[in-house]
Amino acid sequence: MIESVLVANRGEIACRVFRTCRAMGVSTVAVHSDADAGALHVREADVAVRLPGSAAADTYLRGEAVVRAALDAGADAVHPGYGFLSESASFARAVLDAGLVWIGPPPAVIEAMASKTRAKRIMAEAGVPVLEAAEPPLIVKAAAGGGGRGMRVVRDLAALDAEVASARAEAMAAFGDDEVFVEPYVEGGRHVEVQILADAHGVVWALGTRDCSLQRRHQKVIEEAPAPGLGGAGGGADRGGGGEE
Repeated sequence: MIESVLVANRGEIACRVFRTCRAMGVSTVAVHSDADAGALHVREADVAVRLPGSAAADTYLRGEAVVRAALDAGADAVHPGYGFLSESASFARAVLDAGLVWIGPPPAVIEAMASKTRAKRIMAEAGVPVLEAAEPPLIVKAAAGGGGRGMRVVRDLAALDAEVASARAEAMAAFGDDEVFVEPYVEGGRHVEVQILADAHGVVWALGTRDCSLQRRHQKVIEEAPAPGLGGAGGGADRGGGGEE
């Protein structure tokens, strides 16, 4: 049974996980950079562990430091939240190798889907339609992350090289990976997501839709669920699939 969870994240993300842990009677461990020493998630946790440094690349993105913090604090499990190391298969493996519980998808699943370029290739091979770059307008995206980081809209091909270089620099600073890709920029399109949840027993739930079209600098401001105007999109458990996800 899990008695203590370290959340490898910060801010609102960590606070939400801490709230659930408190409701379940599970103690919580926060990690923080020097810049976040006084942050709310640090104050709300039962235990807080300092990650020396101020930049994300020196703190929240250092998987070995986070694993060490979990062991030092006596945590049983690590919850990555989203962003940072949540899509790092090597981090998930490091957590498991340390004898801790990893609250998230198995490393093999993360490895397959963490990179947007790899995920697009898998989807295309499975016959799922994907966007392919053609003529402007185009959008440059970071392969290893989201949240609007490492994204640039290109309306003139003459500016493409410069925007790719700029996106790579931002992606490296935010995610520790400078891989980017280019696809068509859909003018006026709606951003609709379908949330999927699966357990270790092969049960998969479709949790319905959400519309994330209202954005600022390519970062979601409001998410509305269910997505309006799509008809009857429901959720439920599907026990027909196999494998651990």
